[in-house]
Amino acid sequence: MGMLGNIMDKLGFKGDTKAAGAAQAPARSQRQASAERRGSAPPKPGTATQAQAASETQTTPAAPTQAPPRSPTTTPAGMQPIDVTGKLQSLAAVNPQKLNWKESIVDLLKLLDIDSSLAARKELAIELGCPAEKMGDSAQMNVWLHKTVLQKLAENGGNVPRELLD
Repeated sequence: MGMLGNIMDKLGFKGDTKAAGAAQAPARSQRQASAERRGSAPPKPGTATQAQAASETQTTPAAPTQAPPRSPTTTPAGMQPIDVTGKLQSLAAVNPQKLNWKESIVDLLKLLDIDSSLAARKELAIELGCPAEKMGDSAQMNVWLHKTVLQKLAENGGNVPRELLD
């Protein structure tokens, strides 16, 4: 599990958190998808005629390679939104350190008892696809990371106030 998955777990997100920051797997072939809908196994390579393949290609819509992006306030179907702010405020209230988790990725990670070292943050930045020009400047990387982590939480059912996402 990646660092984003660890963050989500600490905040009580349920379900598949591995896909949160990772690239989606390629879609199944059209023949496989159409065969599954019909309840039969896809033909073995080389056994379908060209006419069958052409017919399926024309009549079967392509499966999307990844889910469409959700707005930050959208909760996945069947999920209750996670009160990210409430959970973080509760953790901050009992933490002996005064942590500025609303602005600092380091403090956010510390609050969740996750490694906040530069190496760990670089690992998280790589996991989330931080632009190369920001990776060379830890301050820029940290700002990008904080915003991106909160956006990912919101995309995955977290109730994050708009002012923390902008």
